[in-house]
Parts: sequence; C-alpha cells; structure tokens
Amino acid sequence: MAGRPASAAARPAARGAPHRVRIVGGAWKRTPLVVPDVPGLRPTPDRVRETLFNWLGQSLEGRACLDPFAGSGALGLEAASRGARRVVMVERDRTALAAIRAAVERLRATQVELVAGDAFDAIARLARAGERFDLVLLDPPFGQGLAERVLPLLPALLAPGARVYVETGTRFDPPAGWRVERAQRAGNVHYHLVRLDDEQRGEAP
Repeated sequence: MAGRPASAAARPAARGAPHRVRIVGGAWKRTPLVVPDVPGLRPTPDRVRETLFNWLGQSLEGRACLDPFAGSGALGLEAASRGARRVVMVERDRTALAAIRAAVERLRATQVELVAGDAFDAIARLARAGERFDLVLLDPPFGQGLAERVLPLLPALLAPGARVYVETGTRFDPPAGWRVERAQRAGNVHYHLVRLDDEQRGEAP
C-alpha cells in the first residue's frame, strides 16, 4: 500500500510525473505499476513485499484478502498475483483509485474489488455484512496512529487462522490479544505479521 496523510484528499496540491513500482512475484511478476504523484503516497518497497510473501509461503491460493488503505495498489495486486481468490481494496484518493483501477483493468484482475471511500467506513460495512478475510494488509499513512486504531476493529472480519500485515514508520507493539509472528525493519519501514492469540473472532460492530 501507499499511505498518505489523512488531509491529503481535502487540499489541492501540485501534481508531478508518476513513477513506477513492480509486482515482484506470482502470475504478474515484473509487471510495472504506475504510482501517481499524490502527496504522501508511499508504495511498500519491493524487498519488503518479497519478504512478506516469503513469510506467507508465496501462494495465497484460495484466500480472501482485504487492503483497507490501498494507496498505490502494490500490496493488494501482489496478493492477487499470488493467487488470492478475492482482494478487496479500499482507497479514498481519486487519483490513486484511478491508477489502481487502470492496473486492474489492464491485468484483467477480476478477483479484485475496488471500494472508493474511507477505510473505517468500509471495515464497518464489511463487518456488518459478515465478510471474513484470511489476510488483512494494513499499511495506513504513517505517524497518525491509524494501525493502532484499526487493529481492534479487525477481529470481526478475520477467518480462522487469519493473519494481519502491519506496516508502520516506528516500532509497533500490538494491543492485548494479538501476537507478533514475524517482524523486520527496512530503513524507516517497520513491518510485522500479527495474529490473534486465539481463534476467537469478534462480532460485527
């Protein structure tokens, strides 16, 4: 994902030339993705994504994934490339969303569902609908405490054995009831794979 400041969508900003990242594995390996010039857009680095999917065992065949802060789309499309049967990607910035939509159409990624809007609203709607996910890719904008706010909302969305990827700009200590399975750091990117201490899943709010 690429995080961005919460206020970015509300203020005008000069746009520059887009740049690119690439999908690092799976069916669309080496496919470039356009990253538009949106303030604060921060694609997860290639080597971080590679490590994450090494942790997960490379293939996500048959799994359902949620990417609530989709940004550049790199994380969600990486999951789709690696066989996920369903990937729900949420993004509120129109420019970023348009870039993801163009990539989805180009790749004919029919397993990807794009949701335009706020991550918190989307999480609440999915929980009320009884949706369940095997993997949540949680890479919100840094420095706003969003990971700490979102994580307690996720149990209602988690299938048995589900894992949550958390990417932050500082060391992350999960709240009570969660444990860190794997963690590494690449520069100022701290990334973690966490799961609930038990298989209890919360009720929809």
